[in-house]
Amino acid sequence: MLSLHNSKETKAICNAVEDLGHEPVWLREENAAISVEDGDVSVEPAVDVIANRLLLSNTDQPAELLGLATTFERIRPMLNEPDAVLASIHKFATAATLADWNIRVPDALLALSNDRLNEDRERFGEVGVYKTAIGTHGGGTWKVDLTERVNPKVGNRQAFLQQLIDRDDEKHRDLRVYVVGDEIVGSMYRYAPEGDWRTNVALGGAVEDATDDMPDEAADTALYAAEVMGLDYAGVDLVEGYDGWYVLEVNPTAGFKGLFEATGTSPAPHIAKLAIETVDGEVDDAEVARIAGTLDDSRPSCAPKPKSRPSEQPVIGYIEEVVATGTSGSVQAFAKSDTGATRTSIDTSLAAEIGAGPIKSMTRVKSGSVKGGKARPVVDLVIGIGGNQHTVTASVEDRGHMDYPLLLGRDILSDYRVNVRKRADTDETERGESGEILEE
Repeated sequence: MLSLHNSKETKAICNAVEDLGHEPVWLREENAAISVEDGDVSVEPAVDVIANRLLLSNTDQPAELLGLATTFERIRPMLNEPDAVLASIHKFATAATLADWNIRVPDALLALSNDRLNEDRERFGEVGVYKTAIGTHGGGTWKVDLTERVNPKVGNRQAFLQQLIDRDDEKHRDLRVYVVGDEIVGSMYRYAPEGDWRTNVALGGAVEDATDDMPDEAADTALYAAEVMGLDYAGVDLVEGYDGWYVLEVNPTAGFKGLFEATGTSPAPHIAKLAIETVDGEVDDAEVARIAGTLDDSRPSCAPKPKSRPSEQPVIGYIEEVVATGTSGSVQAFAKSDTGATRTSIDTSLAAEIGAGPIKSMTRVKSGSVKGGKARPVVDLVIGIGGNQHTVTASVEDRGHMDYPLLLGRDILSDYRVNVRKRADTDETERGESGEILEE
């Protein structure tokens, strides 16, 4: 198992390999190495086959991880090979590939220039979908008013427009089909939570078992889509339009939690079986079925001992210069760090300027002067800090009477160590050696 993160899915697959009577190995930063000596190439620790679970969609350096996976793939058999994963995590590359193989996908447009993207946006109707080409858990996906202009990039990520497939007479839902090899191990309908239109389980979407009553067209399309993308296992997301089923995404690292909640079936032993049989190992199908009835995501016996290391959290200032990005623009602005705030907030005028939104829901914020708190609209927002991009659900408020148009809450600050003496709005010449501001 090649995975540098502590996901429950990785743990479940490792445990399933062991439960099936084979020896799992978890390739991580703490133990993985590749050696070339006198023309011989070896992998440490020794493995026969690798299941690729590297998360490329939420890393700042996907090329580094792709290179690592490619190195392993060149010397050992691998499930979900790097080239297939690369095409799949790029949502527009997925759409273009599937369309070229006559699989129905929503109409879409990716353009590198602002003018080209906007001159053709009206063909998608008054409302469309605006996505970053790479994103995860529903982050970087907006339903937008196409009478307004949009940008070809959100932060440093390419974005595109897509047709909204919706059936007005039904509650918004999509279908997640989990494919392993040439079989469907389970499927579920996912329903958008109240106040949102996205169905991702990570965003609070509800799930319902669809394994037995899934339409044949949807099942056949999911199997074909996974095959066309070259993936050995994947979560294929489809949505039903008035003229049939459309493929939205093909996810090479789809989660197990929602599917298990809906169906009582874990994909983990099915993936383990496929890996074992790839190198001619033997697996008892009855054991696979038995193990699939549980989702054992406890720490596996093969997990390497974590290295003890000091905290490497980056430092953020009390006042930090950030880039706020919405669907129609980006603005550089000063933001105040507030570890007491749960949620990031943005000034009403700035939100309108960059096209933050649309409004997803209302949130109630505590206020000393108002019993029960104030209700504020909530929007998706991308905040760039240094080389990092954070997609957050921010509240919108009138901050015109305050010094800073943005307030960074714990939804961002949890990734940083706050230095209250560091202020981006103060000239460095005004500081002493300790970082304190000098009085004149």
